[in-house]
Amino acid sequence: MTGIRSGDPKRPRWPFRGLPARVLAVLVLVELTAVVLVVTDLARLPWDRDTGLLALGALGLAALGAVHTELATGIERVRRRVAHVSYFDLSTVWTFAAALLLPPGVAGLVVVAVYGHLWWRVWRPAGAQLYRHAYTTATVVLAAMAASVLVPSESLTAAAGVGGGSRVVGYLSLLLAMAVYGLVNQLLVATALALSSPHRPDWRRLVGDWDDHVLEGATLCLAVLAALAVQRQVLLVLLVLPPLLVLHRAVLIRQLEERANTDAKTNLLTAVAWRGRAHRALARARRQRGAVAVLILDLDHFKAVNDGYGHLAGDEVLSAVAGTLKAQVREVDPVGRFGGEEFVVLLAGLPVGPEGRELAHNAAERIRRTVRSLAVHVDGPGGGITICDLSVSVGVAVTGGDGESLDELLQVADHALYAAKRAGRDQVRTGRDGSVPGR
Repeated sequence: MTGIRSGDPKRPRWPFRGLPARVLAVLVLVELTAVVLVVTDLARLPWDRDTGLLALGALGLAALGAVHTELATGIERVRRRVAHVSYFDLSTVWTFAAALLLPPGVAGLVVVAVYGHLWWRVWRPAGAQLYRHAYTTATVVLAAMAASVLVPSESLTAAAGVGGGSRVVGYLSLLLAMAVYGLVNQLLVATALALSSPHRPDWRRLVGDWDDHVLEGATLCLAVLAALAVQRQVLLVLLVLPPLLVLHRAVLIRQLEERANTDAKTNLLTAVAWRGRAHRALARARRQRGAVAVLILDLDHFKAVNDGYGHLAGDEVLSAVAGTLKAQVREVDPVGRFGGEEFVVLLAGLPVGPEGRELAHNAAERIRRTVRSLAVHVDGPGGGITICDLSVSVGVAVTGGDGESLDELLQVADHALYAAKRAGRDQVRTGRDGSVPGR
């Protein structure tokens, strides 16, 4: 299930004073709602033999969740450290199974038990902030309770082929519960992240990428299988553990690959990773008979920023410029850091000919103007400072007149970049002659 990724492990565990009032209000409201709903539902349960069996089932699922965490502790600690965006854990297998098998309040207790153990074994050693984990736990409690309300016991038994209920209705109920479980949790986490961001939030950070949701779907499916196994033969639920551990390792490998392809200071692609993406985009453009453009950007007088404000301030400036680049191009246009203060962008899907060249130049001009308007606030020992008056010089090369291979485009764009610098910096130049389209 998705959760709020922790920040710096040196920060205080309960930094409520630094939270905006709107964020604090959401945290308190969600956690209080979860507590009230769990307590209210538990108070309605009768004290009889069936309730004792429910308690035994809850203990069994919580124990399986603990065993799962212990087996995957090492992998999960690494995953938490390398996750760049939202963090999806795989405990959904047990929390959603609890939602399918148990009353809402009892399912909520299973979530608390599973996530309490997760905190102790994975999140706490990784330096997670406790208030974030408490909020994540509350969101999963509410998601599990919402799913539990939608799936009466007859639906699960019908899907398992036990009893006389309609299997179709049972399957539909399970699918609806899966969707509600995921949506409730995702909505609550995304709301907290969006409110806590001082800038326009990155949608990928809020909702995760496609692979994250495939992972979440896989764990929900395993949860359904675990619940059905409990209905038919309880010991079969142990067979869920081996594929779950394999899934842990597969996800870790993917995240390590992403980390290796990402520049640590800017969260852009590394030069090697950008080249790989650019080669694929170029091959796709040839098949579709379109054009691509390569932009090389150099941050003007960046040494003066480092010398005047320090290298940490320089890193903040690089990060701000990187964010500007990503915001000004499409998701399909790879953006990378070429080294130092140089960046590179590939614009895909351009029309062939002068129109494509003009569009590429206009995109570069838009980036240049946006960087010119940047004001980067940096905290320092003597107080905050704002760094402005930034600029970039940009060189542009477009397939066709400037070359067909990636190396040719990079060479021409680099030549155009130095033409922009010779012309006084803070300019865009295009092509072999370093011209400006339309002039």
